[in-house]
Amino acid sequence: MPDHEIATPGAAGLTRGRLARATGCNIETIRYYEKAGLLPAPPRSARGYRLYSDAHLARLRFILRARELGFSMEDTRGLLGLGDGAAPSCAEVKARTERHLADVRARIADLRRIEAVLAETARRCSGEARPDCPVIDSLRHGPQ
Repeated sequence: MPDHEIATPGAAGLTRGRLARATGCNIETIRYYEKAGLLPAPPRSARGYRLYSDAHLARLRFILRARELGFSMEDTRGLLGLGDGAAPSCAEVKARTERHLADVRARIADLRRIEAVLAETARRCSGEARPDCPVIDSLRHGPQ
């Protein structure tokens, strides 16, 4: 799809390639968000090219930011619903955010435990060319 065709006369919009470059999003990811129903299908030019509007651009940026912050697809859909007037109130957004924050904190705690085990296991390993290795032993038998 050539980038030089952006729109037919009198129409405005971005091709998928230009939308991808404007947001730093992969073209396949844009397609995925369309198929998932997070990004509405854009109208097409007379030659059949998809023409994304400023509203598509803003919505895609919103989706990308929500995903960057680790919100699930379903939570992102719910957050978009608030912007679309479908969610009842900001209270739902707060509840989703607090649930997500609790999940993030739990993952951080898990990562800290993993870090401690790996650091201790690496500390016990001499790194020498020997057949016995504390790292391998730890993987085979669990924590000592």
